[in-house]
Amino acid sequence: MRIQQMKILPCVAALTLSLFAGTGARAGVASDAVRADIGGMDVIVVRTDVQNVVTITGTLRAGDDRSPPGNVALATLTGAMLDKGTTKLDKFAISQQFGNVGASVSFSVGASTLQFGGKCLRRDFGLLAQLLADQLREPAFPEAELAKLKKQLDGAMRSQLEDPDFRADDAYTRAVFPAGHPNRQPTPDEFMAAVGRTTVAEIRQFHSQYYGPTGMRIVIVGDVDPAAVQAELRKAFTGWTGGSLPPSAPVAPELAGTTKETVFMPDKTSVSVIMGQPTQLRYSDADALALRVATRIFGSGFTGRLMSSVRDKEGLTYDIGAYVGNDIFSDGDWRIDATFAPALLDKGLASTKRQLVLWRDQGVTAEELARSKSRTAGSYKVGLATTSGLAGTILTMLNSGMPLEFVDEYPQRIAALTLEQVNNAIRKHIDPERMVLVEAGTLPGYD
Repeated sequence: MRIQQMKILPCVAALTLSLFAGTGARAGVASDAVRADIGGMDVIVVRTDVQNVVTITGTLRAGDDRSPPGNVALATLTGAMLDKGTTKLDKFAISQQFGNVGASVSFSVGASTLQFGGKCLRRDFGLLAQLLADQLREPAFPEAELAKLKKQLDGAMRSQLEDPDFRADDAYTRAVFPAGHPNRQPTPDEFMAAVGRTTVAEIRQFHSQYYGPTGMRIVIVGDVDPAAVQAELRKAFTGWTGGSLPPSAPVAPELAGTTKETVFMPDKTSVSVIMGQPTQLRYSDADALALRVATRIFGSGFTGRLMSSVRDKEGLTYDIGAYVGNDIFSDGDWRIDATFAPALLDKGLASTKRQLVLWRDQGVTAEELARSKSRTAGSYKVGLATTSGLAGTILTMLNSGMPLEFVDEYPQRIAALTLEQVNNAIRKHIDPERMVLVEAGTLPGYD
């Protein structure tokens, strides 16, 4: 379940560290990377010019899609208990060891993975690797900590239920994705009921069943000696077995038509709106990159068509944008997110729909495509200029099913897109008459 307080940022920008020098002189990530199978884990190490800083990020396949139907909170609770102490050290001792050297490790659970990330100084990588391994392999799962966690989740959920953005997204996932799809969220009531009845025994069983090196991927970037890093990981994780890869997820079917869902929330100053549909595309599919570029032109930031028209020209919205996402391990969705004042909701939706139909029918122009290619490539290269950005990008690309070389080839792949490819992707995958519309907030006409 996507509890805001339990989330970490997406891998590509999970941690912020200083820029390292010499990025432009790099021969290429694929040629620099040292890749090895260590006890069943896929480990990628990249040495950069950053001095004394090491960033680690990784995933294993123990996300929400592994939770059984009878307990939809089990994966989230298991991941949230990893930092509550191990069989060797309690959480305070672990925190002290990290604090003594200025290192850190964090965990979160997403739709398809447990995600972890951390940072340390070069000299302390062995300590970080050992503590990370202990937390993953031998969590203590104290009863008292589970009780505290349940109270924290209850408070977090109560807070989120007052947030129109959360309520809109929550309803949208169930309207777009079918039962059994990784991107479909349980209802808040269903999730919290599962939280309340979950036992430590169930958490231990889930951990035993799904945690292990199979399907686990680790990316380490920074001031590292690849051979030394590999040796520390072998030492920390030796003898660990288990884990598994989930079966292929069902593909979300095409929507039959337009549907509308409303979530009335009293005394809100705005209405959160999501308009979208399943794409039936994964990141690695042929049209995915073209659709992303087209969507960037349509709805990315202040340069996107939506912002320049619905906000700047007509003054109808606080914020609006379009996105493609949730497509790393399964097919994803395409959406417009917007916020309107209640009195401007109808006009705002009409303006948004006009722009959507125009984009769908006429596509983008050659000039727009050229600008978007330049900006996309530029922002991508900037993202690679941090140890966290580089590590996260590598992890995302590999988890998406792309080869390591794709990290280097991405700007060239963007540059090679033709106007015909981009506009064909829009027409093929976006249908304004097959959309889910969700509105959450103080809606006109409701008491």
